[in-house]
Amino acid sequence: MAAMAAAAGVTKPILYRHFGDKAGLYAALAQRHSETLLAALTAALEKTATPQDRVRRTIDVYLASLEAAPQVYRFLVQSEEAAPVRGQVRGFLRQLQEQLARGISAELGLESGDLRAPIWAAGIVGMVQSAGDWWLEARAQDPSAPTRAELTAQLTDLLWGAYGRAASRDVTNHL
Repeated sequence: MAAMAAAAGVTKPILYRHFGDKAGLYAALAQRHSETLLAALTAALEKTATPQDRVRRTIDVYLASLEAAPQVYRFLVQSEEAAPVRGQVRGFLRQLQEQLARGISAELGLESGDLRAPIWAAGIVGMVQSAGDWWLEARAQDPSAPTRAELTAQLTDLLWGAYGRAASRDVTNHL
């Protein structure tokens, strides 16, 4: 708290008065980061474009947020010190999944109750988050790790059917 107060140019008592304690500070950080990221992802999802461009842009917005503040992401998602705000992080992920499911359902014209939209949304969010975790680690250890643009392209291709197309070619080549 002392280091944060110094960085903010305030005294520790002012910091404590505003946030209460470390948990309050962590909660404020989680809320601010989540709201900013959700707004950016919502804007990317709502821009009119081809569905594939929308997928690419949304993945890139997410990865750009990791790239811009990897220490904040690691702190909120991976550190034991921020465990008290894990519920906020999970809440953000649920909001994102629900928003994505609504978009998938609307775009594909799915009937109410069709489980593909929430299942696919959860899978997409989990995949992109996991790939982002891997990417942050790879970048820290290997200078030849993929760039954000390369990872975005690979994830977009995967979501857009590259795995199925590759598997079909592999099966065809083995016949």
